[in-house]
Amino acid sequence: MNFLWFSIIAYGMTQIIVYGKIFEKIRPTQGWLGQLLSCPMCTGFWVGVFLWCVKAQTQLFIFDDSYATAFLLGCAGSATSYIGCTIFGDDGLMIFKTVNIFDKRRKNETIN
Repeated sequence: MNFLWFSIIAYGMTQIIVYGKIFEKIRPTQGWLGQLLSCPMCTGFWVGVFLWCVKAQTQLFIFDDSYATAFLLGCAGSATSYIGCTIFGDDGLMIFKTVNIFDKRRKNETIN
């Protein structure tokens, strides 16, 4: 249950920081920080480390104090945010139909 809460919070916090209208006016758009805050994967890493830092102020999740855990939670936050952004968009589930160009060409060649 610890990790489930952590994942939901990391994804939500990353979404607000990267895409939220509330931060639109203060979110940098250029430079190193602008690149960091436009990438859910990068921001998700630092959100994971931030959640590790504030673990003592909440009882939603409990992790040890090692730097290795901080790094691993950063990676988990990054993965959670990336997967969430890949699956969900502003309009709900993001489902795309991909077409293999080579299959189309083969069908056209056999018809002609």
